[in-house]
Amino acid sequence: QVQLVESGGGLVQAGGSLRLSCAASGRTFSWYAMGWFRQAPGKEREFVAAISGSGGSTYYTNSVKGRFTISRDNAKNTVYLQMNSLKPEDTAVYYCAAKKGLWTTSDSSYDYWGQGTQVTVSS
Repeated sequence: QVQLVESGGGLVQAGGSLRLSCAASGRTFSWYAMGWFRQAPGKEREFVAAISGSGGSTYYTNSVKGRFTISRDNAKNTVYLQMNSLKPEDTAVYYCAAKKGLWTTSDSSYDYWGQGTQVTVSS
């Protein structure tokens, strides 16, 4: 069982930055690929970024490439999402998720989810 707790969301102006954190319980954090997803009001949840258990492999959806960076610190059981050059269309609830094995972009493949953190970008 893995418990995930996100933090770091908030209100920011367009062009600003935020760093989301996701703290995981358990002693086998490095076994899990981690993903960040987001859900805007009235829209389906969408993939944002993923990272392998070792941190050596990352992947981003096209709309955030060059602006967002996913990273992890396995010693701290934490995964991060650094978000720069934020746009109003980035406004959503952001969720982190965990799965054993390789990362995927499919939310149905992830076994554990955090409660979400709200990110609001004003224009």
